[in-house]
Formats: sequence, C-alpha cells, structure tokens
Amino acid sequence: RAETILFVCVCGGQIPEPREKFELCVEQGEPTLVPPEEETAKGLYFLSNLDQNIAVIVRTVYCFRSQEKGNEEAAQVIKAALAKVLVHYYPLAGRLAISDEGKLIVDCTGEGAVFVKAEADCEMEDVGDITKPNPDTLGKLVYTILGANNLLEMPPLVVQVRNSHPCSLFRSYNHRKLIACFLQVTTFRSGGFILGLAVNHCMFDGLGAMEFVNSWGETARGLPISVPPFVDRTVLESRNPPLVSFPHHEFAEIEDVSDTTALYGEEMAYRSFCFEPEKLGRVKRRALEDGALAKCTTFEALSGHVWRARTEALRLQPGQKTKLLFAVDGRSRFDPPLPQGYFGNGTMLTGCLSTAGELLGRPLSFAVGLVQDAVKTVTDEYMRSAMDYFEATRARPSLTATLLITTWSRLSFHTTDFGWGEPVQSGPVTLPEKEVILFLSHGKERKRKGINVLLGLPSSAMARLQDLMEI
Repeated sequence: RAETILFVCVCGGQIPEPREKFELCVEQGEPTLVPPEEETAKGLYFLSNLDQNIAVIVRTVYCFRSQEKGNEEAAQVIKAALAKVLVHYYPLAGRLAISDEGKLIVDCTGEGAVFVKAEADCEMEDVGDITKPNPDTLGKLVYTILGANNLLEMPPLVVQVRNSHPCSLFRSYNHRKLIACFLQVTTFRSGGFILGLAVNHCMFDGLGAMEFVNSWGETARGLPISVPPFVDRTVLESRNPPLVSFPHHEFAEIEDVSDTTALYGEEMAYRSFCFEPEKLGRVKRRALEDGALAKCTTFEALSGHVWRARTEALRLQPGQKTKLLFAVDGRSRFDPPLPQGYFGNGTMLTGCLSTAGELLGRPLSFAVGLVQDAVKTVTDEYMRSAMDYFEATRARPSLTATLLITTWSRLSFHTTDFGWGEPVQSGPVTLPEKEVILFLSHGKERKRKGINVLLGLPSSAMARLQDLMEI
C-alpha cells in the first residue's frame, strides 16, 4: 500500500464555528482542461523511487476573502495563471501511467490539468473552522471523479474554484493513463472564494507543493517565479545493481497482537491539540529532566510525547511492537545536495520501533532518544540504500501498529497570494489513513510559533487521549 501523505493545513484567521446541521450546497460547472500556455516537452517523464512510495491523492483547500478586490474574476485569474505556470511545471499537465517495469511514470502529453468553477449559495464563514478534517463539507470544495479509488483513476492535478455536475470529460478516457491534478474555485454569496486542490503525492512533497502553489500565486500577480522548478528527477535514479546497506525497518510488518482492527471498527473522532510555545517548552523540559539526553529539538520532543500518549490511549498490549514513522527532508542530506527548486519528492521516511510496554514504562527521554537516533541515520548512503531496497523488492512501508507523523509547521502555505491577499485559513479535506497525525503551524498571521497536532482515533481512545496529551 502507498500510505505517505502530503497535506497543507495552516491554522489562521478567526472564522466562526458552523451552525448545527449545516449542509454546504455547491453547484459545480462542467470541468475543462487547462493545458500549458506554450508548447512544452513531450514524452515519458521519470519518477524516482522516492515518488513511487507515496502515490496517494491529497486534497486541500485555501480560503480567500475578497475585501477591496471582488471575487468575480477569481476563477478567470487563477485559471489563466495556471496555464502560465504549467509551462514550468509541465509534468502536471501530463498523464500518469505504469511503465514496463511496473513503476509509475508520467506521459507528458500536455493535455492539461482539470479545472472546475463552482458556486456556493452561502457565506464563506458558514464553512466554519477547517482545522479539523471534515470530508462531508470540505469534500464538496475539491473536484474529484466519482469512483476514482486508486491512483490511476485520478488526474495528477485538479483545481476547483467551486461548481460540479457529473463529469463527461473522462467517460471515454483510457484509464491506463490518467490525470494527476484537479483544481476547483468556489465563489460565495457575499464575496470570498475557496481554492480546492487535488494532487497526486507522487508529483511532489510538501516543500515542492508549497513552491508550486506560491509560484502559481506569483504568476497570477504578474511576478516572475522566485524559485523556478528543477524538473530533472534522474538525479535520484537508483544504483545499478541495487545496493542495500542498511536495515529498513520502515517496511517491516508488525503482528497486531492488540487487535487494533476491531478497535478501529468504532466511529472515528477527530481533534486538534494546540501546543503553544510555553507548552512546547514544558514538553522539552520533561524530555530532558532525567539527564539521559543533553538536548533535543521541538519536533523530537513532541513526536515522542504524542507517540507515547497515542499508544496509551489505544491500550496496546505491553508486548505489542509499535512503530513511529516520519519524513526527513533529504534535500540537503544528499551528496551532492538536490538543486534548489527540486520538483519532486525529496523527503525520506525513517522511523523507530519499540514495544508498547517499554515505550510507556520508561521516561519520555527514551522515546525522544529513539526519534533522535532515527533522524541521525538519514544520510546520503541511507537514503540511496532505501531507494535501492524499493528497487529490489517493490515493498511499501507497513502501517500496522504504526504512527506516521507528517510535519507542515515550517512550510509557508499561509503566504500564498493570488492577488486577494493571503488565505485566512487552509487545510486538508481529510486524513488519508488512521495512522497519520499532522503537525501544523499555529498562530496569528506570520507569528506562527505554536503547533497544532491533528489526528483521528476511535471515539473511546480519543476520550482517553484528552488527558494524556496534557503535560
């Protein structure tokens, strides 16, 4: 299975809670294709083994107010800018396919991304606070093809500026090669609009996505792209023959002796836990108080704390092995480093393993130390070994009894500007897997020094987690 994710969720702005039993009604227009404005390179486009493991559809939304500048032209401006920016990001205008080697590849046909305009008969404030995944409401703000359950049934890029009818565009399309990007722009009754974006994660990671969206915004404002994309992914080709020089526990299967499958049969509950700077400081002090560690980062301390709290909330058996996975940005860790603007996945999954009994029976410093050791292992040789491991085995990371943390707290999606100012809030439509937790920036405007921890758990476990997350 391909389970890693790319998510944009930056908390910001003060938007009221939606009224009870509010149902968002959106009328979508007929989808159209937006090709690059100019002729672009054609042919097959290589995707590295870092791209292969994370081919999941990621759906995100960006909310913009229209104060001095109305939203009547929002869809037109965003669509025109998309055609221009796709000249530079031309693989997004192509079609995903499976190569003769059984790996993902992009056929750069230049056909274009899918764009949809939509209208909502309500105020944008009625959508409410989107800092928690809400697929029933937010799903209407991102265009998708009904029944598209696997990565080859979705385009690479889809944009929605908000409207939707059954799609005739793909009825006769060859489903062996499909689109990776959908976009939708939804306008609201008294102003404001929401940009919905659905992208296949194999096209880029969080940093790459941020650079693409910000480049798109710069183009819409008539500015040159500040970070042009580096599109040649062959710099991350695997070695021939493959050389696996490290054990790669991220792929290890774990026996579910705690029967978490039955537990996850309950209704899921979602919650965002806010860690302000003062609370983050307490977590770090707790991790260092027994003297086992000389220092630790905020990420290391918070990851260890959340891993332990979630393990206890799920009531895993003492002998249950549990794994923590997280992504490390490998751009500067490769030798030589990846070029600036690398258009692709430059992050590497790494992780650590413990029994639940040892994790909970020892101080927080034990879990934090495991995270530190995992971070240190991510060297150029380790990353190339992991890519070669996939080349030789085609294995996917296992998520049984696993927590996967995705960190977006350092990515500046909140600065995206298409000419209507920065988004008042942005976020994911839903979490892709029950094992995933998001670390998101928190704070007003650009002073985002806190972290929101966003996760879903079975309702009984979530009730227990409330107290366990305090420190």
